[in-house]
Amino acid sequence: MKPRIYTDTSVLGGCEDEEFRAPSRRLLAAFQRGEMTLVLSDLAVRELEGAPAHVRGILGQVPAAHIEVLALSPEAEELADAYIKDGAIGARMRADALHIALATVARVDALVSWNFKHIVNLKRIQAYNAVNLKSGYPLIEIRTPREILGDE
Repeated sequence: MKPRIYTDTSVLGGCEDEEFRAPSRRLLAAFQRGEMTLVLSDLAVRELEGAPAHVRGILGQVPAAHIEVLALSPEAEELADAYIKDGAIGARMRADALHIALATVARVDALVSWNFKHIVNLKRIQAYNAVNLKSGYPLIEIRTPREILGDE
């Protein structure tokens, strides 16, 4: 079974960023080839609506058969609220909490992001996973595209 990888909009935007371009595009290519399933939330799709056209077009490069879109659910909203209540993330960053909660509830293989402040951050990952365990969910792997793909 191919890995299901939840991707936030930072990875798609990373395809156009000099620092993150190469690993972001390598991950995108893996999604295009169907080696992994690109898991997005309807939240991420809405966030992309405000992105530049060339960034929105990146998603169109992945065949629909290799994409899974998650709908926001009361279960994910409740878990996001628990992250905030327990101090894993601030209330102003609820969208980031929702990304993590959606990925957790969907039991993806990993969440990938370039958001080092609120998502790919060891202290926060530990806090998210403490809430997950306390709430009856499994640990979530949160990584950068480089970590998912390894070095080439």
